[in-house]
Amino acid sequence: MLLLQFAGEALGRSLGLPVPGNVIGMGLLLAALAGGLVRLEWVQEAADLLLSHFALFFVPAGVGVMVYYDVIRQEWLPIVVATVLSTFAVMAVTGWTEGYLARRGGSDGC
Repeated sequence: MLLLQFAGEALGRSLGLPVPGNVIGMGLLLAALAGGLVRLEWVQEAADLLLSHFALFFVPAGVGVMVYYDVIRQEWLPIVVATVLSTFAVMAVTGWTEGYLARRGGSDGC
């Protein structure tokens, strides 16, 4: 799995893509899982470990909020509007995607 992250970093840097290499690596992992090149059992234990400590990943974001408090205090309205609009956009796209996939594949939504 580390090789997929390395490949993502290499692709991102060599092609000059505006996407972080770790995001490209996760896309490669998704493609490998979907294509059957990587079995879910191989990554399940690591994924469960990371998900059990997921709250720790928000610590840097909290520190960033404290560091940029003055900027946030001055620009709070655009930040709130962007946050609310993007949240509803993500919920709408997720709902439409689930509806499409449910109609296409006969999923029960779970």
